[in-house]
Amino acid sequence: MICMLALLPGLFWTGGTDTAPALRHAGIEQFCAPPALAAPWKQAGFSVTPLSDGELRSRIGLSTPGIDHKVMVASATTAPWVDSNGWRFRRKPDGEFYYELPAGSGALAAAEAFAFDANAVLKIDPADLDAVGKMLQFLRAVPEKKLPDIADFGFIDDGSDDAAEILNLLSRRNLLYKMVRAPDPHLRLNVPSNSDNPQLFAAKIREQLKDDQRSLRVYGSEVVLCRLVGDDSAARIHVLNYGRPTVDGVRLRVRGSYSHAKLYAPESGGQPADFAVADGFTEFSLPEIGAYAVVDLTR
Repeated sequence: MICMLALLPGLFWTGGTDTAPALRHAGIEQFCAPPALAAPWKQAGFSVTPLSDGELRSRIGLSTPGIDHKVMVASATTAPWVDSNGWRFRRKPDGEFYYELPAGSGALAAAEAFAFDANAVLKIDPADLDAVGKMLQFLRAVPEKKLPDIADFGFIDDGSDDAAEILNLLSRRNLLYKMVRAPDPHLRLNVPSNSDNPQLFAAKIREQLKDDQRSLRVYGSEVVLCRLVGDDSAARIHVLNYGRPTVDGVRLRVRGSYSHAKLYAPESGGQPADFAVADGFTEFSLPEIGAYAVVDLTR
């Protein structure tokens, strides 16, 4: 339960010190707790940042990441409805956020916040303690890299609810955008947010971008969303799986000719499979992955 430390998401823990063995078993020594509980936890040998429930709830509340099955039942399409907070983090990069999470969602939430460099605090179900602890240990082991977002187009956000829905749909379709106040001449497309039909709007943007020219394509899954960052020499892909506990058969295609790839995942590591470079693009497949993986590419 690391609280805003080294870009890791923080945890908000309300249990008494009798839960100390479970915390240590999960590898957690630092977390946030209500001020009245901070002193006992410090006496127990933990590093604690006081955070009241009111301070927690003054932050921007986030959705539980995963698949919204209620929306899927009501939807006219068969595509899974992914609940992701990536667009919220992109819309307010300096925002302070919090998750209040049911059991089974804590590890994915920690990975999501880490992937988007978000200042987020997680209030988890005690049943998720081991899973979140393992995820945080993995996140500590991922080498830190500061790289700018790679975007195919600029999105001029007017701050409206309609614009929020468009951003949500763009993220769900792995369409890479940059938030801009005015058209950016360095981007091949800039779009305003004035649309009363977000679904058609997102589809139109995809058509204008041309799939074979996009900076990132994801094949083999509708529940894997990615964040792509990079510069002239390297790129990093944050891979988030919002569906089943594990997913396999995912193939990624990235604009640029890269010579080397390194995979970081809690379940495995090493080299992606079927690595190929052709026509200015790099493609590779991922082994079975859980909630999160990172792929580093170098030229």
